[in-house]
Amino acid sequence: MRRLSVAAAAAFLFSGCELLEFSPSDFRGPESQTNLTQKNLDRLAEHPLPAGDTLRFVFTGDSQRFYDQAESLVESVNQQPGLSLMVVAGDISDFGLAREMRWVDKRLRKLNIPYLTVIGNHDHVGNGRAAYQHIFGPLNYSFVYGDTKFIMVDTNSREYNFNGRIPDLPWVQQQVSDLQGAKRQVVMSHVPPQDLDFDQNLMPDYTRMLAEAPKLAFELNGHRHDFSIGEPFGDGVTYINSYAFEENQYVILTLWNDADDKPQFRLKKVQF
Repeated sequence: MRRLSVAAAAAFLFSGCELLEFSPSDFRGPESQTNLTQKNLDRLAEHPLPAGDTLRFVFTGDSQRFYDQAESLVESVNQQPGLSLMVVAGDISDFGLAREMRWVDKRLRKLNIPYLTVIGNHDHVGNGRAAYQHIFGPLNYSFVYGDTKFIMVDTNSREYNFNGRIPDLPWVQQQVSDLQGAKRQVVMSHVPPQDLDFDQNLMPDYTRMLAEAPKLAFELNGHRHDFSIGEPFGDGVTYINSYAFEENQYVILTLWNDADDKPQFRLKKVQF
């Protein structure tokens, strides 16, 4: 077998540099794939929802390494009418690698609507937390769109060795207590509070905050790779768990307020 010269070998390697990762902490990539949370929020702001209008959005989670399913999901979502955004309940990556997050974004940026994420436990693996912050943005954030406030929370307690600070309860309390002019609110995280990967010492206060939160429509989670809906704590709060991409299904949620100004919702499952 003929040997490549050093120069030829180097040229071969760097011609495919996007496939070459020098270390797991190497975040190098195009500027267009950094700060994606803010960029998608900016896209959302370009299409404001008039006050009083019904909000219709896609809820899914756990994209991980399911790239073929991501492409099929995008094709399906783009055929649905009246959508404003899509939310992804964490585990964008499988091994916490920046290249995985960019691969998923490469597919999801073909959506006709913006998408927003929370961080999942797999996104914390290795140097994944820093990669997520570089590519997407804050681990905890909120935004108001139309009449709905979205509160996105890092609940991956195990990845912090159950240090008693995740989820950040003071921040959650501050957020759910202030609707910022919205008429309803939604909380989304990756790990649901009834899961043992959620700090069970913090679970009672977290669920109490949600039960006392004004105009809370529901709490959204991923992590379990399958759909469920119910009131696991018997406190009137509805918890909805998402399908993973691998299940070839997602949920469309429609939100409005009734004549008594109480949040109402309708749920539709879509198979693709």
